[in-house]
Amino acid sequence: MHPLPIRIWHWVNAFAFILLILTGAQIKLGNVLHFFSFQTAVTIHSWLGWVLVFNYFIWLVYYLVTGNIKIYIPPLNHPVEFGKKALNQAKFYGWGIMVGDENPHHSTFYNKFNPMQQVSYLMIMVALIPLQLITGLFLWDPNLFGPVVNLIGGIQIADLIHILLWIFFSAFIIVHFYLATLGHTTWAHIIAMFSGYEEEHEEHGHTEEHGHDEGHGQGASHGH
Repeated sequence: MHPLPIRIWHWVNAFAFILLILTGAQIKLGNVLHFFSFQTAVTIHSWLGWVLVFNYFIWLVYYLVTGNIKIYIPPLNHPVEFGKKALNQAKFYGWGIMVGDENPHHSTFYNKFNPMQQVSYLMIMVALIPLQLITGLFLWDPNLFGPVVNLIGGIQIADLIHILLWIFFSAFIIVHFYLATLGHTTWAHIIAMFSGYEEEHEEHGHTEEHGHDEGHGQGASHGH
């Protein structure tokens, strides 16, 4: 379900993002927050930024080499069908989950993400994380990247984009954690990201283990 490389990538990414959010808050709001000293926050933020850069390339290379990158790409050749499925998923998240309806999406080996996850994760992994990393590099050394920084309007623009994405990812982590608790038990999806497999609840009164060899990919309903 969750190959070892993806589990390692996921948790490195998660802990790095949380610490980057905290140290970023300390750097920008040092007059009201006291998690770290300013210099400690800058040092941790810089090192973890590089960890995130290398971690992103590990993710990219893994998914390109294995061919599993296709699980992030919506089936745009069937837009009407995809739109209907996305609407059903939105209805489930907005109402159905509160009244005990069944999740309309059932993960398979080649169909891991529901339509809403596909769109959001594709946007995050292909656009927003790279943009956050690039603007982070601009802020890390404005002189080194001076020509490009000037091209986008100056360091203030890079800083503004970086802060807006910091706000977005802070909210995303909260939402992501909440959605991860919506399995057949509260911790089912989270435990699966450690163990590599998950016992999926079935309506017929039994549980069934779902998993794949680590060389084949994954099919869980949450995570990226």
